[in-house]
Amino acid sequence: MDRAALFDVDGTLVDTNHLHVVAWWEALRQGGHRVPTHAVHRAIGLPGDQLIEHLLDPSRDRSDDARLSAAHDTLYGTSFERLQAFDRTAELLRTLAGDGWKVVLVTSAKDRELGALRRAIDADDALTQTATADDVEQGKPAPDPLLHALSLVGVPAERAVFVGDSVWDMKAARHADVVCAGLLCGGIPRADLTEAGAAAVYDDPADLLAHLSTSPFAAVPKA
Repeated sequence: MDRAALFDVDGTLVDTNHLHVVAWWEALRQGGHRVPTHAVHRAIGLPGDQLIEHLLDPSRDRSDDARLSAAHDTLYGTSFERLQAFDRTAELLRTLAGDGWKVVLVTSAKDRELGALRRAIDADDALTQTATADDVEQGKPAPDPLLHALSLVGVPAERAVFVGDSVWDMKAARHADVVCAGLLCGGIPRADLTEAGAAAVYDDPADLLAHLSTSPFAAVPKA
């Protein structure tokens, strides 16, 4: 029976979280909203509309939300050609694919962003599928993105492992009954990831690769 290796992308495989923080902070500032960067950082990983809802007063005039999101997209888009994957990211994905795992990217990124992220990762040969927030009604921390990803490759939740860097990733995996591993490279503390449901926590993709034999991936038998 097949196994699925599901991966968040921003902050997990590609070093983008702080770029997103600055882009959202500036977009919100331009819209007249003062939000501290640490609060923005904690919200990274939510789809754009949910991030705005999470950060701003619920009694606000929502007619400007689309403009805020568009401003973020424009600001973040200036970084596309400079995005960098974390060390050994491509090797991690290829190692899992070579061992028979169906590797799926599960991201809140839009199509244009996803293209830039995939170029930074440079391991399309290891990917089986990609799933974006546009494919589902609710993004993380709802389980919908992970359940959709599993449906794309026909793998049950108990035969999958999800890797992410945010509490939203951990909560989504928990809601989907998928074992999850957290990475610290997105900037969220170990304790927060563990409390949100991470079965194990690693520094970054290179650290996970070095410990694959004792990671949650090792607990899923090949057949």
